[in-house]
Amino acid sequence: MSITVRPVSGSAETKRFIKLQWKFYDGDRNWVPPLMMDRKKLLNLEKNPFYKHSQIQLFIAERNGEAVGRIAAIVNDNHNKVHEDKVGFFGFFECIDHQETADALFDAAAQWLRTKGMDTMRGPLNPSVNDEIGMLVKGFDSPPVILMTYNPRYYPLLCEGYGMKKAKDLYAYLLENKKVVTPKLERGQQLVRDRYNITIRNLDFKNLDRDVVILKDLYNRSWEKNWGAVAMTDEEFDFLAKDLVQVVGKFKDLVFMAVRDGEPVGFALCLPDLNQVLIHNRNGGLLGAGWHMMTKTKHIDLVRIIVLGVLPAHRNKGIDAVMYHEVVHRAAAHGVLLGEASWVLEDNEPMNKGAKLMNAEQYKTYRIYDAAI
Repeated sequence: MSITVRPVSGSAETKRFIKLQWKFYDGDRNWVPPLMMDRKKLLNLEKNPFYKHSQIQLFIAERNGEAVGRIAAIVNDNHNKVHEDKVGFFGFFECIDHQETADALFDAAAQWLRTKGMDTMRGPLNPSVNDEIGMLVKGFDSPPVILMTYNPRYYPLLCEGYGMKKAKDLYAYLLENKKVVTPKLERGQQLVRDRYNITIRNLDFKNLDRDVVILKDLYNRSWEKNWGAVAMTDEEFDFLAKDLVQVVGKFKDLVFMAVRDGEPVGFALCLPDLNQVLIHNRNGGLLGAGWHMMTKTKHIDLVRIIVLGVLPAHRNKGIDAVMYHEVVHRAAAHGVLLGEASWVLEDNEPMNKGAKLMNAEQYKTYRIYDAAI
């Protein structure tokens, strides 16, 4: 079997790279097709500000002229400055169930990263820690929620067959309103509000530019010590915020800040699980997505808690419990009684402990792999 891996160049080949993803999920009803428009924007070197400090090279594997896999190699200069290492990344990985093909793809990415001075290949990140990351290793029996990944069961075996080792696992927790809202939570969160003078402020969408500046500061300061974290640039955060505003829709009250004595000290960002709608849009087209949005959005029964963080100086006071309380009650007001808290680092003890206290089920696991190159 002759396998050729070649670099992708130009808009036409990039479109082919994107569309190739459909090949690997034919008949898989748990796969949620991405919007072609969103993937084009994500990989647009001119419009996505991530590429002002990062480089990416796409590759397609072919056998006898037929595409059988794809991968991206990524160098994030900001990551290497912050963490003082030489880690490159792989992402957007798709492959047939064939180790030799996977090895050829990983080799191509590793070789490109070596030319950039990297000594480790980590992934999948698509393309950064602030985007969709991780390879699903547990929880294949249900679709992913919004902005989480999904892949065939054999993908982890291909990574491990290449010699990759686990760098970190990421957890997704399923929360049910009836299990979270307990007398203990109700009493505890009220005590925290009273003791520390905690109030909740909604995002002001009429003064969005002002509030986005506040959120940006809270986000970068809250996550700066997390494993693999890289602060977003102003342009990156603004780029992301524009998309998230469109996704939030009628759930605007699920984006809010925790305020202590007049100072914002934490915030929560929750998104309706639009994957429950987009799963029906099998070709990834915008027209079909629009139709499904109009006809199926009202049936969404889950929100994803995508960000919930507190500034380091205000942690271990229960402010996170106040925000969880707000999330479950606000979601219930929309008729939504399920939530997913994701992703949570496996060694983030406060968050994992908090999830257990809320009777959450750790029902999906995603893995980040490392390979010495």
